[in-house]
Amino acid sequence: MRTFHSTAFCEIVEEPLSALKEYGQIPIEFCVSRVLDVHRKDSGLGGISLVERALEKPYTKDCDALKGEGPTRWATRWDIENWGLLSAFATGQRIGGCVLAHDTAGVDMLEGRRDIAVLWDIRVHPDHRGRRIGSRLFEAAVEWTKQRKCRVLKVETQNINVPACRFYAANGCVLASMNRFAYADLPDEVQLIWRKEL
Repeated sequence: MRTFHSTAFCEIVEEPLSALKEYGQIPIEFCVSRVLDVHRKDSGLGGISLVERALEKPYTKDCDALKGEGPTRWATRWDIENWGLLSAFATGQRIGGCVLAHDTAGVDMLEGRRDIAVLWDIRVHPDHRGRRIGSRLFEAAVEWTKQRKCRVLKVETQNINVPACRFYAANGCVLASMNRFAYADLPDEVQLIWRKEL
């Protein structure tokens, strides 16, 4: 295992993909209390903006519970040989991690290019959120991506995950595209693609 980041509080190491099952035991669910609504002026010709709105009835979303999703299912859909798993540990306990996709046929976000990587998944245990673990993982993900001579790191999120959007913006990502019709099973969600130029 290669160490990417180490502090008195936590250590981030690269693990073999055989540890995806253990990685998947870190909860990824989050509370949706605010959304970013898409507003179009003059049918979009006058510009598009995202306007934050509080929900009257917050709800919880668990991405791992969606059909076909979750770390133990990815290898059934893609060849993950070129993927990476970075895990955060504190006092020997797994508290977070991220998965990166690179050079993989069928992953649309990679655009068939070898100079792009995708931050496929990032999660921090709820007991450890708000302690900059996510930022340390993101920094390690950038380092992992640069080691593969990639020029771009891409991330997908949705308009219902306002904290994630703010997190990616704060870590140097720029909103590159949005797709209001990306999720047939989740018609109220808008796909947001972020890019970080390296």
